[in-house]
Parts: sequence; structure tokens; C-alpha cells
Amino acid sequence: MTERFYLYDDTENTKTRFVSFVGENQRFDLAIVQTNRHYGKHLVLDMQGNRFAIIGPDDLEEEGYLEFAFQLNEEDAEELRNFLAEIV
Repeated sequence: MTERFYLYDDTENTKTRFVSFVGENQRFDLAIVQTNRHYGKHLVLDMQGNRFAIIGPDDLEEEGYLEFAFQLNEEDAEELRNFLAEIV
């Protein structure tokens, strides 16, 4: 058996917020994880769509980022962007 080579193996306390809200066209069920690991960005998990992204304020301004990361149309992505802008 070969020895496993770890790049890192850290344990960190995190703060996780679970939030669910209904937009015009769909429901969002999110877990938002705050950690020191990603340079102040949040790990946002879409529990219904099985997708996630590491998001900071700069990512919210990037055109098409949420649409791509969460496979959303422009309208739904804008609702998610408006919510995330309040917390990231």
C-alpha cells in the first residue's frame, strides 16, 4: 500500500448560515459557510441544485458568474445576487 501524499489536511471552525427564500420563479435553499480558508470569501452551497461556489464581492460583480456557477437564468441570478450582496 502506498503512502498518501496530502497537500493539506486542516480542521477549522466555521460559521454556517442556512437560509431558504422564494424568488419570483424559484426557491433558493442555501448553506453559506464563512471560513478563513478562502481569503474572506464565502462558500455558497445550493442544496437543491447540488452546486456550490466560492463567492466574494468581486464575484458578484463579474458578469455571468452566478448564472454559470448555479446554472441560473439572468432573472434568477439577479435575485440571488441581490441576496448575496447583503451578506458577502
